[in-house]
Formats: sequence, C-alpha cells, structure tokens
Amino acid sequence: MSVIIDYVEKGSPAYKHGIRAGYTLLSLNGNEIIDMLDYRFYQNAEKITVEFITNKGKVCVKRIRKGENDELGLEFSSYLMDKKHSCLNKCVFCFIDQLPKGMRESLYFKDDDSRLSFLFGNYITLTNITEHEIERIIKMHISPINISVHTTNPELRVKMMRNKNAGKVLELIDRFDSAGIKLNCQIVLVPDMNDDKELIRSLKDLTALQNVESVAVVPVGLTRHREGLAELRGFTKSEAEETIDIIDSFGKETLEKYGNRRVYASDEFYLIAKRELPAASYYGEFLQLENGVGLWSLLKSEAEDAIKLTDYKIESERKITIATGVDAYPLITEIVDKVLKKWDNLRCSVRKIENNFFGPKITVAGLVTATDIEKQLKGADLGDELLIPSVMLRSERDMFLDSVTLEELSQSLNVKITPVDNDGYELISKITGEEF
Repeated sequence: MSVIIDYVEKGSPAYKHGIRAGYTLLSLNGNEIIDMLDYRFYQNAEKITVEFITNKGKVCVKRIRKGENDELGLEFSSYLMDKKHSCLNKCVFCFIDQLPKGMRESLYFKDDDSRLSFLFGNYITLTNITEHEIERIIKMHISPINISVHTTNPELRVKMMRNKNAGKVLELIDRFDSAGIKLNCQIVLVPDMNDDKELIRSLKDLTALQNVESVAVVPVGLTRHREGLAELRGFTKSEAEETIDIIDSFGKETLEKYGNRRVYASDEFYLIAKRELPAASYYGEFLQLENGVGLWSLLKSEAEDAIKLTDYKIESERKITIATGVDAYPLITEIVDKVLKKWDNLRCSVRKIENNFFGPKITVAGLVTATDIEKQLKGADLGDELLIPSVMLRSERDMFLDSVTLEELSQSLNVKITPVDNDGYELISKITGEEF
C-alpha cells in the first residue's frame, strides 16, 4: 500500500532530504506503511531508509540519520490512511440498529477497527481483526487495547453478537495478556442473557488476567425505535442492586490481589438502583470514563473543589440556564444550589430535557437532541446564556445527533449557547462567567 504525504514540516529530517508534500510514501526501512501506527513505529529509528515516489512518478530512496525518537516530519490527511474497518457483528443490543431513519449517514456506520482503539480509545470486538494486525499489536506493543467483551462464554458470545467467530476470538484476550498488552474491557449487560451467573463467569475470567487493567459493566441502552429487533428489556431496581453487588465483590478482590480496583459498574446502574454513587477516590485513575464510569463523582468532586477555591466576586447580576439529561439533572441541580449559596447576584436554573427523540428509556445527556431541547425550552426565559454538556454535540462541537447545528438552535431559542465539557472546574467557570 502507498500513501500520499500531506505535509512535510520545514527543517525536519525529511524536508532536509528533499521529501515534499504530494509525494507518495512507499516504505520505511523496507516496511510497508499501511496506517499511522506503522508510520509512528518505524519512524522512531535513528537510521531510516525512506522509499517514495515524486510528483513526476520517479521512485526515490533516501537514507536519513536522525536522533532516536525524533520526528521524521511527515504528516498525512488521515490517521488510518485507508477506510475504517466496519463491524461484522449483528449484536442483539446494538445501539446503531435502534437509531431512527433520516439521521446523517455517518451515524449509521459501525466501526470495529483495532487502530481506532489505540488512536482514539474506541472499543473493538476482536471479530474483525486479522492475524497481521494481531502480530503487529504484539510486535509494536501497542497498548492499551479496548475490547468489547460482553461475555467470556464462547457460545453465549456467538448468540449475543450473531457472529460464528465471536467465541473463537476470545482466546486473543489471553494472547494479548501473555504478551503484556494492557487491556480495558467493556461488558454491555442484558437482563436474562449475560447477567447474574454469566456475569460472574466473565468477571472471574477477566480479573484472573494480569494485564486487564479495568472492566466496565454498563446496562443495555434501549430506544423506542426497535421495530423488528430482538425483544429486550432494561434492568429493574432490584436487579441493578444485585448487579452492583456482584461487580463490587470483584472490585474488592482485585483491590486485594493487585492493589487497585479493576471492576466497575457504570453510573447508570447506581441511578437505576437509586444508590448513592461512590466518592471520586473509589475510581482510581478513571480508566473507564468513556463508558460512564465515575463521570458523576469526578464532576461533583471537581465542582466542589472549584467552588471552595474561588474567591472572586461576580460584579454584575448574571442570569443563565443549564439544560441537561434526566440522569444528570439531580447532580447538576445539587452543584448549582451550592453555587447560588456563594454568589447571591447569580441566577441559574437547571432544565431537565426528556428524551422524546429516542424514547424515555434513554436518559443520558449525550443522547439529548436539539429537537427535544427546542421543544421543551422554546419561549422560556433562558437568561443571558444557555449551557449544555458538550457530549450532546459531535466532536467538532457544532452539531447535535439530529443534525441541527448549534447556531441553528441558538437562533431558534434566541440565546447564546455554550457547550461545557465534563469538567467541574470548567462548569463552575461557565456558570459564574469568570475564568479561574
């Protein structure tokens, strides 16, 4: 495979040897460059033989000497350099299958790409990985790898993921563990399927492995758009309580065995069980934030610290509104109450947005759409500014899941809208309108 060089940093080793943007990179030290993982690994050498094709079609070879780990100086338009690998599974709980029609096309793409796992933290099922990629991960010691396990029962995994190879590839977890590759695992839990005794089996198998750094257990998400799909249900309060107890028992075992807790229930399980969430210290290094593990506790801890540390005064009266999802509403309200006690010329209301777009069973802020925000806040006095969690927007921070832009919603509601990251310090700063 060959790849077009998008940019060459001026003054870099590559630039000094006449390599320019628009040239085609063929290999480094005889190794074909398939994607950014290959490039990052092979460009670290002190002596590099670079084979490339110029704009005029001439094949050239340059031998470059540089400091070990110094950058060669090449940049590319894409991290992957080819198409993303799509998912080969048909999981009974797949959230993408539950999306309504008419949304932007990119939302319906199911990726299952080992490269995205390392580069961006995406979770992979291992059913789409080739022997070449496996050997490369081990050779390059690419770590950590994030794996959607769901169950360590091979037959059950085949049933849940509806892929005949889903059970066989579980052996790769042991293979990576033996090679010293750090692993973060995810289990999407479905009542009457991979919970209870099956969950105990999975956690027992995973926590026996030295290099499984963390396991997140999250409840299945069910939208109202499940026509023609498998009949699934959510967890009851008592079931959520029992699940947390199982998870916590394994967490205590790993704490004693390894010196750190490695198994966690997502925040959603605590909300379903109506249990108080653990303190921030419970979550260690917060390795599973992307799975909603410890998000609440971290936000609360940071916000409380920020309130205590701030000593500035808000000079003029400020009135704002915060819109959030059903789950986060109690926590945001609690934080705002503490803010209002400290600053008496601040007015801040918190509005809970019900998810009519995906259905009432979807209660997380990250799946709230502009359509629901608009319908539920239209005509309301929102003050000078409306704050929303940035997770409601795509990575560019400009568009909601229903393809409505931030600017369009701002114009419709006639208010400035400011996205806020899941950071307690930033939240207090945005609420008060003051920088720390």
